[in-house]
Amino acid sequence: MIYGIGTDICDIRRIRASLARHGERFAQRILSDGELATWTERSARWPDRGVSYLATRFSAKEAFSKAIGLGMRMPMTWQHCEIAKMSSGKPEIVLHAALKDWFDARELTAHITVTDETDYAASFCVVEKK
Repeated sequence: MIYGIGTDICDIRRIRASLARHGERFAQRILSDGELATWTERSARWPDRGVSYLATRFSAKEAFSKAIGLGMRMPMTWQHCEIAKMSSGKPEIVLHAALKDWFDARELTAHITVTDETDYAASFCVVEKK
């Protein structure tokens, strides 16, 4: 049974401007530790790919927060929702701390997809009740 659906589109130029204004602090606010390591590595080698990576994570977390119906209210936090990828490359949501406990208590499962183009990143999330 579908519990919720969320979608988000993010202007990558806006993410780039936030990075220019706030520096790495902006990425640290949005990304989990694992995501931050990936972002740092990508940004060092390909700055544009680093910005796109941050934008897709931002978009995916927004879509997930909408699908679970919380928005950005506790226990939903940027760092407790991680967008990882399976060995196949498929994105997956990995939750941490109180958000994981909240999600597991409701017996939910989530599916996420992310995409980006030159100026935009978009995500779609479906959350199911087991």
